[in-house]
Amino acid sequence: MDIEGFVRARIDDYDYNDLTELLAVRIREYKKISEKNSVEMAKAVIDEVSTTLKLQECGDEFLKEIANVNKADVLMGEMGVGSRGAGDFFVHRKIAEIVASTNTASLINPSEQDDGGVVKAKANNDDVYITTAVDGIHSRLSEYPFLGGFHVTRATLRDVCVMGADPVAILSDVHLADDGDVAKIFDFTAGVAAVSELVDVPIVAGSTLRVGGDMVLGDRFVSAVGSVGVSNHPPTARKGATDGDVILLTEGSGGGTITTTALYNGFFDVVWDTMNVNFVQASHALFEADLVKDIHAMTDVTNGGLRGDAHEISNTTGVGLEFYEKEIRQMVAPNVLNMLETLNIDPLGVSTDSLMLIAPPEIVGDIKKVVGKYDVSISEIGEVNTSGEPILIKEDSSEEKLVPLFREAAYTKIKKLVGETTPEDFEEMKEKVQRASDAAIAKKEKVINHIRAN
Repeated sequence: MDIEGFVRARIDDYDYNDLTELLAVRIREYKKISEKNSVEMAKAVIDEVSTTLKLQECGDEFLKEIANVNKADVLMGEMGVGSRGAGDFFVHRKIAEIVASTNTASLINPSEQDDGGVVKAKANNDDVYITTAVDGIHSRLSEYPFLGGFHVTRATLRDVCVMGADPVAILSDVHLADDGDVAKIFDFTAGVAAVSELVDVPIVAGSTLRVGGDMVLGDRFVSAVGSVGVSNHPPTARKGATDGDVILLTEGSGGGTITTTALYNGFFDVVWDTMNVNFVQASHALFEADLVKDIHAMTDVTNGGLRGDAHEISNTTGVGLEFYEKEIRQMVAPNVLNMLETLNIDPLGVSTDSLMLIAPPEIVGDIKKVVGKYDVSISEIGEVNTSGEPILIKEDSSEEKLVPLFREAAYTKIKKLVGETTPEDFEEMKEKVQRASDAAIAKKEKVINHIRAN
């Protein structure tokens, strides 16, 4: 519970004493403290919030402009941010616009909507490509921090691997709310370390903080894991896809999303299907065989499933993608596919954590051979053409254009209640978000000019 947000939302509607009592009751629901101490804590929060509100009365107009948020009046949940669908993709493109001015020296940056970012450096007069990526723990794994740590580490390493880089370092950022048991930190770190040891990539740095400091009650756990990779060849970004290329897919058994689906729907045995490092091993096999430099594009099937990835690749590159439904289904681990079908979840609309490769036909055989050495199944699932659209050839030979849902396929009961359909006012929401993004860019430029002038 965010007690600062609780106060800010009610401070204009309650008098001081009534708000104090209301908040004190909420605090005692979480903390085993006396009524007197809960009242004193409530007063402290209300006093601090009241003090910050006085900022609006100060004479520094520029400071007020910088401190205040130019609200979009569109909420995260309404826009589907983090839900890996059309709304989420739109917001990420706005983020890319805000940071675009920082990317003059980068090779791959957020404007590409790719898995990681890449810069080029020099080492002993040779070009070295440095890839970075960061991923956040799945929100529904807060109560299962070991699994959360395991899967978020796999995710960030995958994001480095698909840029054609060999991972060399892992970083961990941990945030646990005020009433969380310290053991959650240790369990999460152990999950990160398990993947680290399995793939022989060291954990080199990190940070540990409380969620919201004193202002958030409860035991919510959030975190992120980052990774760094290096290569001596240009990145295998999505934009490399070329007409005539073959699309290959490794068998996917899922990660954080599939684990969450299994836990919250009672398919507990499926959790073990997700506990592997096959993706990193398959990528490493390609590095060892020196095939990465010849692969035109690599990605992991995560954000919104194959529907989302196919749409983003086609949208970024302008090429067409033709996929075969039968072959795709065969590349979903049997236990995982059975769970998804039993729960009526679209396998193409959810993250299966497969490795998707787009490569010229002449090296397809070599790719299959080296990946197979690690007992990782891989199959041809489609090809690249000039149609400009991602198309699925269904098992009955009919065609379907692959477009991302507003949110990724609903895989828990609460997600099914929220739904996947696009809101009727989505275009209006996008306009509001665009204005908020433009305002943030203007604010950034104004502050930069102010600092430089002074």
